[in-house]
This record gives sequence, C-alpha cells and structure tokens, in this order.
Amino acid sequence: MKRPVAVIVLTALLAAGCSDSQSPPSAGPSTVPSSSAPVPTTEQPSTPTGAGTATTRPTPTPAPTATPSHAASCIDQKLQALTLREQAAQLIMTGISAGGMTSAQRSIVQKQKPGSVFLLGDSGGLSHTRTAMSAVKTAATIKGIRPLIAADQEGGQIQRLKGSGFDRIPAATVQGSWSGSKLTARAEQWGGQLRQAGVNVNLAPVADVVPAALKSQNAPIGQLNREYGNTPADASRGVQAFVHGMNDAGVMTSVKHFPGLGRVRGNTDFSSGVVDTVTVRGDADLQPFADGIKAGASMVMVSTVTYTKIDADNRAIFSPTVIQGMVRGDLGWNGVVITDDVGAAAEVASVPVGERATRFVAAGGDVVINAKAGLTTTMVNALVAKAQQDKSFAAKLTSSVRRVLTLKQDHDLVSCG
Repeated sequence: MKRPVAVIVLTALLAAGCSDSQSPPSAGPSTVPSSSAPVPTTEQPSTPTGAGTATTRPTPTPAPTATPSHAASCIDQKLQALTLREQAAQLIMTGISAGGMTSAQRSIVQKQKPGSVFLLGDSGGLSHTRTAMSAVKTAATIKGIRPLIAADQEGGQIQRLKGSGFDRIPAATVQGSWSGSKLTARAEQWGGQLRQAGVNVNLAPVADVVPAALKSQNAPIGQLNREYGNTPADASRGVQAFVHGMNDAGVMTSVKHFPGLGRVRGNTDFSSGVVDTVTVRGDADLQPFADGIKAGASMVMVSTVTYTKIDADNRAIFSPTVIQGMVRGDLGWNGVVITDDVGAAAEVASVPVGERATRFVAAGGDVVINAKAGLTTTMVNALVAKAQQDKSFAAKLTSSVRRVLTLKQDHDLVSCG
C-alpha cells in the first residue's frame, strides 16, 4: 500500500467533514485533552478583521513528494480513456446503504459509475459489510479505476459501521484525553477493521475547535462531543494522532469541516441559513487543519456554512476565497477537496441540484458528497453540460479529476496496463 502524498507548503487552513445525517441523542459532558501541540505563528492580517479578533497563520507544512513519472503517465492514460461523462462521475460521492445497495442504488452506481460512494445507515457487522462492499466495488469500477468507499467512523454518536467485528469507538472528547501514542494505536486498529470491511476512506477526523463557552450551544460539534478540544493545540493533538493511526492502517482520512464549525449554532444537515460571523482568514482555530495535513490527511472537507468575515456572499463550498485562496493558497494544499453533504443537507436545499456540483468545482473543489443517490445523474449531467459550454470550467473539471485519480493511484485503486 502506497502512502498518501498529503503534505503541502503555504500557511493557513483546510477541512470540512461529511454528512452526519443521523439524528443523535443529546450528548453528555466532554473530556478535554491534556496533551500539547505546536503553537501557530502570529501574523498581522492583510485586511481588517475587527477589534479584538486574534489572527494567526497556521505553521507551513512540508512540500509534497514529487509524483513518479510512471504514475503521472498512468493518470494521463486514464484521463484520455475516460469520456467527459465518465470524468464528471469521478467527482461524485454517492450515498448508498451501508448494509448493501438497494436495487435503485445499484442501478445508479452501475449506470453512472460514480468515483466514490458514501455509506449511510446501519451496516450489520464487518463480515456483512465486506460482502456488500465487494458488490459496490464491482458495480463502480470503470476502466481499471476502483471507487473510494467512505464512511463516517469518528466515534461516539457518529459511527456509521457497527456490529460484530467493529469496535465501539468513543467520542472525540474521550479520544482527545488519551496520549497521542494510545490514540494512534487505537485508530490503527479501527482503521484495520475498515480495511477488512472493504472501506478505504474514513471521513474523519473533526478538526473543528469548539470554544468551551460555546459547547452547549454548538449543535453540529459540541453538543455531540465530536471535538478533540477547546483550543487549537488540543484539537491538533487529537487530529494528528488519529490521522497517523488511520494512515498506518492504509485508510485515507479527511480533516473537516474547513474553515470550522466550532463557532456556529445550527447543524447544516437539519438547518438552513447557518452563519459564522467570527472566523477570519488566518484564524488561530485553523491550525488543526494545517496540522492534519502535515500528519498525512488525504482530503480536506469544506463546510456548507457562510463565513461573513471571509466571504459573505458565498457558502464556503462555493467560495473561491475559501477553496482557492485559503485551502489551496494559504495552506498550499494541492490534493483533493471534498464537500460536506450537499445531497440531503437542509442548508443547500434552496440551491438547484446541478449547481451544487458545478459551483463547487468552479470554486476549486473536487469531490461532491451526495447523500441522495437519486440526485447523482442530475449532478453528473450538470457537470458535463457546464464543461461543454465553458472551456475554463472544463479545464477545472479535468484538474479535479486528475487530483482524484492521483489520490486513487497513491492507494492502488488505479490499474494501468
């Protein structure tokens, strides 16, 4: 198993985590981590951010290793072999039942060949999941390109795969109280179970920082005990240890939900109009995302929230400032950027389905999480139509597909003759 090429250069942000479209019970108190993490260097912001607002730039991450020429030629070969429609489908992560595809889902996966699938609902244990994922792999594989198979396996109330063969994973607030070595070892164990089940992506860890004073009011993270800590240093420790463990098991990860859900109140899965009026570009709370990348995260997930002090006119997933400026620019991240769910989430219900995909790719993103399998065809159609009409967009689509194929190549999911 090749290690993911997941480290980059500049300085400041990254993340977003996935569709946690289950209604969990109310959460108990959190346990605050006790270890320490690197302190971000402080810079003055280039634009005013408001009185009393701390602005910091996460520390730079190392430059990535160069892609071997044979891998590059393999990706070129696959890009040439795929039709425009097949390329567009590589950018969709379609929601399917964790216990096995329904007949409707199977038809969609077989016809549309989405590049990724996302598991929803109960799994029925490791052995059952492994059998179900074997069928998914067969249905979604196209021209020697196998799918990313992803699950939300954070722990606590957000653990998709359960039952015989899967450990019950404690909440991040508990994980964060452990030593880094213990968390890495346990994450490797959990990742090994995912691998055995045929799952190659864990849409975790949560890199959001939830201030202690806001925990009880923070519906998406704090109320569910999904945070590793109340400070950037505490969150970074948990994020890095978790990523290291999953990497050791050969499972890809996605730091989420960039640029953070720790300061909002509403949960975008169930509420619309969720806004963050505090977070700024270069915010200290972005450090865990940079540290997650440095640890070897495979993807950065971007939230569907609007950040008024960063881009008041666009949700983060549709914001070139967030994706191109902060993720790819400040953080120097050249890898895969993924959305939080834009299929079933209430936050984007007012946005036409096709635009949810085209606006994200236009802003610099790559993989669109769509919890409603029935929307897959509409999203693929929209990407194709936009690429046919707009050469600039077509170039962005190709770049996104190249990033997805490169990630897959790094994890032996691309076969070249």
